[in-house]
Amino acid sequence: MKGLPSVERAIAVFSRFPGIGKKSAGRMIYHILRYGEQDIEQLLQTLQALRDRVTSCKICHNLAEGDICWVCEDNRRDSSLLCVLEEPSDLMAFEKAGFFKGTYHVLGGRLNPLDDVGPEQLNFASLEQRLLKGGIKELVIATNPTVEGEATAHFVAQMASSSGCKVTRLAYGLPMGGELEYLDESTLYQALNGRREF
Repeated sequence: MKGLPSVERAIAVFSRFPGIGKKSAGRMIYHILRYGEQDIEQLLQTLQALRDRVTSCKICHNLAEGDICWVCEDNRRDSSLLCVLEEPSDLMAFEKAGFFKGTYHVLGGRLNPLDDVGPEQLNFASLEQRLLKGGIKELVIATNPTVEGEATAHFVAQMASSSGCKVTRLAYGLPMGGELEYLDESTLYQALNGRREF
């Protein structure tokens, strides 16, 4: 934008967010510019707090404001049930649903050789340590149903095979309220293969 390099830089930064293109980023920046000075200061303080206070939990790699996250600090959790996830946002989805009472391990992504993401770039070493420590009866693999998520799930299952714990995978299938005619072949195939007795 001719004559407004600060606005252009801000739009470029905001457009790096997932799902935000240049147009949406521009609308956000123009909205922020209409804020009063107090609102902009509050936004800056909020971003600085994210940078300064939010870290990775030393146990499960969830987001934390300290060494240990709120899940790992909760002694009412079933520590024999461990759910492996790709990202902290996946953990938040589980917590929002409110039905899982075990513990978590966040890998920090998924295996993707094309993007040079191998086991060394993810939190596999700490997962292996948790498995070796013992006490885990069931390991639930909750990676996304993508090619990379499946490869990651197989890697986790192979790693856990010598630990003696039961290894399970989230079921795939039909979404509630969905109609068969609108499903893709892969979802329908997984739903048919994962059928259970009624």
